[in-house]
Amino acid sequence: MDMPKVERCRVAECCYNRDEICHALAITVGGGGDHPACDTYCDYGIKGGEASMAEVGACKVNECQYNQNLECKASGIVVGPAQDEADCLTFERR
Repeated sequence: MDMPKVERCRVAECCYNRDEICHALAITVGGGGDHPACDTYCDYGIKGGEASMAEVGACKVNECQYNQNLECKASGIVVGPAQDEADCLTFERR
């Protein structure tokens, strides 16, 4: 199964963000209800993650048109600041 890539992350303070590339192995989009927050976001003051670009491992936002059986079917996503959180900016309501 091919998982969509996190093509860009605009949340510079996240531990996994280096040069607008997310280096987590995989992220989860969720946040509850219909809010597409990046549940993997963390701000510990250090940088970590893998050398590769992150993929979307799971999506818990039922209202997103790309969500099929809790899996993201977008070709790729962008994460950025919204509502004071790191959000999936590719989110589109059904």
